[in-house]
Amino acid sequence: MSRSSIAIADTCFLIDWARFRRRNVLFKLFRTVFVPEDVLNEVRSEQTVAWIAEGLSRDRLALYTPSRNEVEEARALVEESRLKPQLPSIDLPEAICLVAGRRRGYVVLTENRGALLAPKYMREYSGVTVWRALEIILNAVMADVVSIDCSRPEEIFDEYSSDTLHIFPAKALSRAVEEVRRKCVRK
Repeated sequence: MSRSSIAIADTCFLIDWARFRRRNVLFKLFRTVFVPEDVLNEVRSEQTVAWIAEGLSRDRLALYTPSRNEVEEARALVEESRLKPQLPSIDLPEAICLVAGRRRGYVVLTENRGALLAPKYMREYSGVTVWRALEIILNAVMADVVSIDCSRPEEIFDEYSSDTLHIFPAKALSRAVEEVRRKCVRK
């Protein structure tokens, strides 16, 4: 992932990520992380609001105002997600992120299962890159943006879980830790 990359984040991602002790690693992976207006309207946590305000003031985060066409596409995506039984429903803020990801090539940052699965079950979104905190942490380690103790490759993932109380899916976590182990062996 190049430093010039741009991401767009939804509410669930920002709330969790703001609690992570290494939260600023996000800005080493992405030049800009957009926060849609609809997402900003959903945030209630003082810690998250403070972190977003600091990010906005330092030009690390930026406000994203979707166009009318993007909002219309996002509303259609919300409706479509409710018609697909294999896909958990997607709400408007996540849909706006997916639309921006599709139209502008932004990496979508989310923990929302519907948004995570949309590229798999919706052909028009198949090219959208969607990352959870797990993929961000893994990519940060792989790009040497964050250093780890190779004797404990799972430690950074454990830190995130401890800080945020977020439990990673076991299979995905196991694959990520194994990838970090392989990187450590290659060093």
